[in-house]
Amino acid sequence: MSDPCLLCGAGTHPVLTHVRDNRFGSPGEWAILRCGVCGLEQTSPRPTGAQLKTLYETYYNYGGESGTTYTGWREKLLMSPLYRLFLKLDGDVSFHTEPGNGGRLLDVGCNEGRGLVLYRRNGFKPEGLELNSRAAEVARSRGFMVYESDIAALQPSLAFDRIVLSNVLEHALDPREMLGHIRRLLVPGGEVWISLPNSRSAWRSLFGRHWVNWHLPFHIVHFDAATLRRALSETGFTVVEERQVTPALWVALSIIAAVFPHQPRMQRVAPLVAGLMGIARGLLFPLLWLGNRAGRGDCLVVKARRA
Repeated sequence: MSDPCLLCGAGTHPVLTHVRDNRFGSPGEWAILRCGVCGLEQTSPRPTGAQLKTLYETYYNYGGESGTTYTGWREKLLMSPLYRLFLKLDGDVSFHTEPGNGGRLLDVGCNEGRGLVLYRRNGFKPEGLELNSRAAEVARSRGFMVYESDIAALQPSLAFDRIVLSNVLEHALDPREMLGHIRRLLVPGGEVWISLPNSRSAWRSLFGRHWVNWHLPFHIVHFDAATLRRALSETGFTVVEERQVTPALWVALSIIAAVFPHQPRMQRVAPLVAGLMGIARGLLFPLLWLGNRAGRGDCLVVKARRA
């Protein structure tokens, strides 16, 4: 395996092999390659656009669930003060508590628009980008403008003040190209807000191939703080804020993936997930805090300004 690095084009070498999809159970095995020059890690073999489309439609995409007890309670929780308190304690990796002041915001990968509701409540004028037509239609029914085009073809009437890439950039077949389009869509001085898994996470080291944030084959690129900063700098952005958080949910899912490596459905057993989240946020809090401070947190949260 000698795929060229997606960031600098140099040679790569495998650091982890025989990694499977422990989130949805799609068939196959992949390897994690690391660049010998810049340190970026990436998935191999890299799926084609057509292969990814099939994988998303088969395993990943929103299927139209609504009107159930689960979705009803989920909506109530997201709109409640309890959710804001939880984000304050656990870390806001979706930027759901950021004030808007009337700015235009684009949520890339908005799904059925739950985040758009929160951005609007916080004072933004939000719009969404979503390629899943069923999810996009639900978001539109909430009263939002939602584009279904590829980001390369997106031509909005006005540029945006903020663009959110919450767990999105790592899915890009060419992250530099995606960031280039993000820059094109922003006003001068506008910001891109990015969250994604940290490939230097202590939990990656602990769980190895069972780390839930490999999320193969859907995650193409695996950034750490240095490679993300480099990608942003080389595409015309300046990092203005950077932090690390370790969401309790991510820890809970990694534990389940390690204990039940061939049963992804266990990650959807709500009482099990909730119980492990409680343990992670309670008993493990000192470890999570220390990991974040040491640059070994599970999630990178970055704001970068267009030059």
